[in-house]
Amino acid sequence: MNEPASQNIKEKSFTFEGGGEDDQSLIVSIPEVLDPQYGMYVWPCAVVLSQYVWMARNRLQHKTVLELGAGVSLPGVVAAKCGARVILSDSAELPLCLKNCRRSCDVNNLPNIPVIGLTWGQVSPQLLSLPPVDIILGSDVFYEPEDFEDVLVTIYFLIRRNPCAQFWTTYQERSADWSIDALLHKWNLACINVPLETFDGSKNHLAGSTLPGNHTVQMMIITARVLI
Repeated sequence: MNEPASQNIKEKSFTFEGGGEDDQSLIVSIPEVLDPQYGMYVWPCAVVLSQYVWMARNRLQHKTVLELGAGVSLPGVVAAKCGARVILSDSAELPLCLKNCRRSCDVNNLPNIPVIGLTWGQVSPQLLSLPPVDIILGSDVFYEPEDFEDVLVTIYFLIRRNPCAQFWTTYQERSADWSIDALLHKWNLACINVPLETFDGSKNHLAGSTLPGNHTVQMMIITARVLI
């Protein structure tokens, strides 16, 4: 696939506010690739997850955070701006996605964030070389049912390295027939649902975006399952 033309790259700004007594705010710029055959956009799940990251910013100080399937990297960039040690990743088979991760870092003055190729379900040298991570981020990684187990295999491996790690993920409801419950049980993982209202994630104009309120987005936190 050819590199998209420069005129097809446009920056979109997101402003995160609230969540504390200090009236802090954060503006993040994300370069969107508008080429119809490339489709590197900011989807609703990324904005909602970024809102959760922003509201949890005091918990992220000096934590090691890995974003899976980062694409435009909005949640990872927000985490980095909140003081986390962030690693961005996308499929090793999608070099343009990795390039866009780097582009998002550069636009937000984060030149030192590592960007690595990680293909879900593969225990690659890149995966093995990661340090133990505290928080894993993933927006809309549960998109295609054939990918569900590959995602959870990767999460299982990362949580085995740090049993206290958490996977923060948002997904868009696309079919009532899709479920990861059996796969969670298979890989000794557990999840809790996080209502969007608890972190102001249900606003129609979240962070200056009109996308989240027009879509059914859910959030959950996946952890190691406690065996009794």
